[in-house]
Amino acid sequence: MTKAAVPNPVSITRQSASTVPRRLRGLLSLDDFERRARRHLPLSIFGYVSGGVEDDVTLSENRAAFRRIGLRPRVLRDVSGRNLTTRLFGQEYALPFAIAPMGFSALAAFDGDVVLAKGARAAGSFAICSAASLTPLERAASEGGSRWFQCYIPGDRTRIQALLDRVTRAGFDTLVVTGDVPVAGNRENNARNGFDAPLRITPKLFWQGITHPRWVFGTLAREIATRGMPHFENMESVQGPPLFSRDLVRSKIARDELSWDHIRFIREIWPGKLVVKGILDVQDAQLAADAGCDGIIVSNHGGRQLDGVVSPLDVLPEIRAAVPDLVVMFDSGIRRGTDVLKAIMLGADFVFVGRPFLYAAAVYGEPGVTHAMKLLRDEVHRDMALLGITTPMAAREYAPVPLPG
Repeated sequence: MTKAAVPNPVSITRQSASTVPRRLRGLLSLDDFERRARRHLPLSIFGYVSGGVEDDVTLSENRAAFRRIGLRPRVLRDVSGRNLTTRLFGQEYALPFAIAPMGFSALAAFDGDVVLAKGARAAGSFAICSAASLTPLERAASEGGSRWFQCYIPGDRTRIQALLDRVTRAGFDTLVVTGDVPVAGNRENNARNGFDAPLRITPKLFWQGITHPRWVFGTLAREIATRGMPHFENMESVQGPPLFSRDLVRSKIARDELSWDHIRFIREIWPGKLVVKGILDVQDAQLAADAGCDGIIVSNHGGRQLDGVVSPLDVLPEIRAAVPDLVVMFDSGIRRGTDVLKAIMLGADFVFVGRPFLYAAAVYGEPGVTHAMKLLRDEVHRDMALLGITTPMAAREYAPVPLPG
């Protein structure tokens, strides 16, 4: 009897690797992008993206929370029919994750907001456009395909109405109101690294620029040559100040006046899906449901606001139980496919990942984002098989196993 030929696993690996652009082949995980971005970006820009606040307790705790959760796989379950398709607000996406909103993306990566949106959309997912973007939200929608907009709502109904009119005209259908930023966090790393908003040309900033020529010419100079001086574009209904200024300050738009009354007002006038981001307490989750929100994002702003707060992963199960009929999403700390599945296991309907995709865009542009999305997608797909499930939501069949330490 002639034995069937068995493919050489080495040749299969090589064939798969050949489909990846050569310069991306050494990037095997999301953390690899961070290491390359650290070398590529000036310290002030890299520190802004990577840093947290004060002692970075919250920032490190976000990752530690995932390490405290163990997985108990089931075996011999026929996982050949795995499918990552996930429904969110009635719409199907090819992945159970998307790209979180990030300010100053176009400062870290050339045309960063559009690049992130295009890369996510090509992968069958989406990117949330940030209010702190240097790219007009209209471009993010028309060129990038963004339909989710994250806003820092002013505590004034007239200004809220004007902003939402603009967002509606641009074609966005999901509004994400960030609720955990009544004031800016104490980001001491920004002060130490020379980052401010608007930026001021200082000897420290000038030196960082000339020692990172690839970023200067490939991102900053290219952006200015292509579209002129970047401005803060999306905080309100009108254009904000320029990126570089000696005496102008960025408006704080009275965020400390924002309350649940404003959320109820937004619900009355906003025709699309309404989401509140920054929920860490059960009572706030219930208030969001009572105010007519369609969903919440359990998040501590990636460790960038209040140091010492709980990890979103630790409070996710009780929040899920408190609002069973609300769409509960999650961000803060996800870096691996197992992280995605752990968040879903603990109650998330969908998850968001931020910094790694911006690092990918900063160093490699849209191909970098595409590769990063594929890396995380492949991890989730593989981890589902190893866990013994065929869909991401099936992770909820499993109980988490606390790990020692």
